[in-house]
Amino acid sequence: MASRFSRKLLGVASATFLLLAGCAGNPPGGNTAQPSADDPWEPLNRDIYQGNRRLDRYTLKPLARGYQQLLPGAIRTGIDNFFVNLRSPWHIINNLLQGDGIEGLHEAGRFLANSTFGIGGLVDVATQMGLEKHTEDFGQTLAVWGVPKGPYVVIPFFGPSTLRDGLALPLDLLADPLYFYENSSVRTKLYIVRVINLRERYLDAEELLDDSFDPYIRLREAYLQNRRYQVYDGNPPTEDDFYEEFEEDFEDDAQ
Repeated sequence: MASRFSRKLLGVASATFLLLAGCAGNPPGGNTAQPSADDPWEPLNRDIYQGNRRLDRYTLKPLARGYQQLLPGAIRTGIDNFFVNLRSPWHIINNLLQGDGIEGLHEAGRFLANSTFGIGGLVDVATQMGLEKHTEDFGQTLAVWGVPKGPYVVIPFFGPSTLRDGLALPLDLLADPLYFYENSSVRTKLYIVRVINLRERYLDAEELLDDSFDPYIRLREAYLQNRRYQVYDGNPPTEDDFYEEFEEDFEDDAQ
């Protein structure tokens, strides 16, 4: 049975792949992998994947490296905390839409603590107070409401997704508090800083893709597994149910 630690490690690695949708090349000798039922649009997805790879190579990746070298780690952490806290109201709403009132209250407590005692979210005091994160987006809400995930898709610039999450993406973007900030010049600068900050967080993880025979397949499978992990709040039924049924069958045969 997979441990909770390994699941969290998978979550971190898969989140890394979200922005690194094109950080490695094609497999040698072309694509020889068997078609996946989850990826009926694979040829188109691969083309978009390659476009994302080129975009990242010539824009985001060098900017992220410069950002990493220019700013100390403590400042980068504060910037990351700020942007995470900025999205907390949307997490609160989605927790409530999913019927998770307690988790919604925890997320509201995090937002209040970090926005006040955490100097506008620059310091994550909520975690130090024992308030866990409960980050939920509208794609997860649709999943809880019973909307099927649909085929795997690669979205230009945004990277791996599913049809369900791709349809939810516009609402997730419109729910961003920065979208309503009136000063367009400041708003644009904050958007740029947020994207570069997010890309910088995953610079050290590129080797996870570099060593794979087919980075596209590895990215796809890791994303789909991690997304399932997120939808089930860290307790996806597949592996546990399989092993529990196996153990039950083994016990029955032993009797």
